[in-house]
Amino acid sequence: MKLDAQGYTAGISASNRRRLEQLHRASHGTLTVAEAARILRLDATATARLLAHWCGQGWIQRVRRGLYVLVPLGAAGRVGVVADPWILTARAFAPCYIGGWSACEHWDFTEQIFREVVVITSRPVRPRRGTIGGTAYLARVVASRQLFGTRRVWRDQTPVDVSDPSRTIIDVLDVPALGGGIRHVGEVVRAYFASEHRDDRQLVAYGRRLGNYTVFKRLGFLVERLGIDAADLLAQCRAARSAGYARLDPSGPARGRLVRRWGLRLNVEVPAGR
Repeated sequence: MKLDAQGYTAGISASNRRRLEQLHRASHGTLTVAEAARILRLDATATARLLAHWCGQGWIQRVRRGLYVLVPLGAAGRVGVVADPWILTARAFAPCYIGGWSACEHWDFTEQIFREVVVITSRPVRPRRGTIGGTAYLARVVASRQLFGTRRVWRDQTPVDVSDPSRTIIDVLDVPALGGGIRHVGEVVRAYFASEHRDDRQLVAYGRRLGNYTVFKRLGFLVERLGIDAADLLAQCRAARSAGYARLDPSGPARGRLVRRWGLRLNVEVPAGR
């Protein structure tokens, strides 16, 4: 490695470059002060100062308090890029899980590609929609008791929690905007029931545990509308549905015909099944 008169290469001292290389080898793109201190064998104060110094030089990027993204040492212009946005999002908003349309993509319930990563978290988040470390996100904040029904998957040797197939369906019925709107949710529901992941009992159990019984109205309506064979599930949805009327799509207009059977205002048209 060729050094200049001050012992620097590519704008960084040889000793600091070695330390950065240590961090790259021992992590997967993101790290906290405590993790960096352990890897570098420095105390927390010295590590925090070093990370702040590297941030100023552009060798790492601070994405929130205490969490940093490593910039590839050979990156042109030293622009921070995380190879896997799920890893960054999961670490930035922990405790959390990846859900909504991101989980729909993971479970092959949709062919659409969404730019933002949907994250369900019990951590206070402001703003709920934004960009962190180059990754666009959409966050929904829930009580910690609602962080259930997840699977652990591995992304670049890093564990990330994602909603399991049935929880994914319940979430997008609870908040259709997380699934790209009720029309797209209808397509997702169709794909779920046609897949190996279908589990009618688990859907009902998750819906009850979530506590928003409007999901049973939307689920029952869509199952009927799409022509899905699920007589027992429809009976349970009718028994569990909440009182009064709710909009089929909460983000849609407050008008549309009323369907008494499901207690829904059809403010958005969903194509019927074949």
